[in-house]
Amino acid sequence: MFQELKDYLKITWDNEDSYLQSIIAKGEKYLKDLTGTELDFEEEGQAKSLLFDYCRYYYNNAIEYFEGNFQQEILRLQLKEAAKDFKKEAVADEG
Repeated sequence: MFQELKDYLKITWDNEDSYLQSIIAKGEKYLKDLTGTELDFEEEGQAKSLLFDYCRYYYNNAIEYFEGNFQQEILRLQLKEAAKDFKKEAVADEG
């Protein structure tokens, strides 16, 4: 995923690798906190897409705009994750 992020940001140099790794870790924690669940960032999908966009905003010193600009996508991810948790609970109650 790290190399995919570098490609997404069009970064071809290596001197910022540790900084990019820290941005990824911050983004993963941020999105997990927003949804209240564990997310799979390796799988192609909404969580990974939001993580890449979070990293893009952070890297470009515009993180204060991320949540406002991606409000709908964040809400959609929250609802999707809540529905997954609800389904797991319903199945557990049946069993």
